[in-house]
Parts: sequence; C-alpha cells; structure tokens
Amino acid sequence: MKIAIIGASGYAGGELIRLLVHHSTADVVCATSRKLAGTPLDQVHPHLKGFTNLTFTNPGTDAIDADVAFLAVPHTAAMTYAGKLLSRGIKVVDLSADYRLPKDVYEKTYGVTHSDYFPAPYGIPELHRKECINAPFVANPGCFPTGATLAAAPLARYAHTVIFDSKTGVSGAGDNPSATTHYPNVGDNIGPYKWTTHRHLAEMKQELATLGSKARVYFTPHLVPVNRGILTTAHILLNEPLEQKEVEKLYRDFYRDEYFVRYQKPSLAAVRGSNFCDLMVESEGERIVAVSAIDNLVKGASGQAIQNMNLMCGLKENDGLIGAGMLP
Repeated sequence: MKIAIIGASGYAGGELIRLLVHHSTADVVCATSRKLAGTPLDQVHPHLKGFTNLTFTNPGTDAIDADVAFLAVPHTAAMTYAGKLLSRGIKVVDLSADYRLPKDVYEKTYGVTHSDYFPAPYGIPELHRKECINAPFVANPGCFPTGATLAAAPLARYAHTVIFDSKTGVSGAGDNPSATTHYPNVGDNIGPYKWTTHRHLAEMKQELATLGSKARVYFTPHLVPVNRGILTTAHILLNEPLEQKEVEKLYRDFYRDEYFVRYQKPSLAAVRGSNFCDLMVESEGERIVAVSAIDNLVKGASGQAIQNMNLMCGLKENDGLIGAGMLP
C-alpha cells in the first residue's frame, strides 16, 4: 500500500513515518515539502536515519502516486489538496482542521472562507468507528479535543456543564520557533493561553453534542515544559449525582472493547510515544473529575491518523501502532 505524506517535514510528518515503518502493508513512497525539495529526509528527521531513504519532493497534486495520502499541512492548505486527491481515487486522512467542523462553524472559528468544503467523518475511532470504516476521507481530530472528548464521553448525556483544563507539551505548537516556545519562557514555568477562545473548543462542543449532551462546555489550555503529551482534567457537573462505583462502571463499560483506551491512573510518561489514552475518574456526587493522558503527536495526531487509515482500508485497527509508552 503506497503512502504519500503531504507536508512531511514537521513533527506530525516525522511521526507518521516513524510509526509506518512498523506497519505490515504501508510503504511511504512520497514525502513532500515545498521548502526542502531535494533534501534527504533524514537530515530533517535524524531519528529516521537507516529506516528510510526518502528525499523530500514537491510534486503537483496530479503527480502524486499513492493509495493513501496524509495531509500534514496547516489549515487552509489542506482544502487545496483533499478534493483533488479524492477525485483521483486516493484515500485521504486530513490532519488539519479544514474538515472537522461544518462549513459555517469552521469559517466563524478560523476566520477564513472554505474554498472546497464537503462533509467528512470525524476521526475519533472510539466514537465514530462505523463512519470511518471504508470511508474514502476522514478528518483527523485536534489533539486537545481527542483527550478531552474521550475523558468526558461516557458522561456527556448526564452533564449540564463540562470544564476542560488541559496541560500540553511544547511540540503541540509545531516546529516553528516563537517567543511562546522559547526555552527561557517555557522552562520552569506554566502558562495559560487563549483562556476562553481556543479554536479546539468548537470541536469539543460538537462532539459532546453528538453524544447527546446539552451541557455548556468550557476549555482553557496551559503550556508546560515537556516535549510531548496532553493531560486533561475534565470537571463534569451532573444533573443528578452518581457514586464512584456507578461512574467507574460507566467508563469501564463504555471503553470495554477499545484497545487504545486504558482505564488506569493517567501519566504522560506512560503514554509517551504511544497511541494510548489513559484515563480515570473520581466522583464526589454531582461533580465528576475525569483525567486523561495522551501523546499529542500520536493519539493526538499521527497515530490516530494511522488508526483511521487502518479502518478506511479494512486493516487491523492497531496495525503499526502496537507499542508501549516510554516510561520513564
């Protein structure tokens, strides 16, 4: 199965290649970068030296020869590729935000006009597996909404208010340096940002509503001095109180058959480098605290994208993704 990665020079592109090396049928044959065309891939991703002989290229969309294409490009860029690739019979997984939301919500949230909109399954497999199976195109979710939605999903329809508080590693900001990610500003520090206006809130509201929730939803992210991971604390305020045993049973039953969701005390180190989401809940009656941990580059991006590709192509869902986290 021939794989093309559009925008392969960033963290998500590097993770896709790292994980696909271990896939039973996937062969990455094309890794694109407009700025780095002609540069050996392992000069940008040195950890992949010996695992790939690829060189970055910059082909036109019509010249891409692949069975599956991953769009690891910024929002607004993906919409220039998706429709053209699909029209050629290439399955597509979009890691950007371009197809995660309805057109009107997307344009309001991102402040741009969508030039090539069409609906797509929202690729949290644990919630939308049926829509993703054999689909030609899947919109891969944002990293924050993945951890947050999985933390709250079993209780969504019981809640009147959900407050998400997330701590994220610096790699979530991408590989372009900025004042925000400058080490002296990040090290030995923790900082909230976009306190009430983060764009991923729209996805969280959408997914909880899809689960039958009428709850008010709030979200504040914080940047912490770690490379990888998102730890999300969900404060779930219920219409009627539930005791610990009841809540724990809800979660265990909800995720009973999910390979990538583990009910255990969340730790960033335990999921680092893996596609697992670890979560646990604690009840005080009308308020439930649910905490989840994911690797933002794997379950929050590239790993979940491969999970979706497997569903789209009729493959074993965990193909290429069987690996423990890196603890310590």
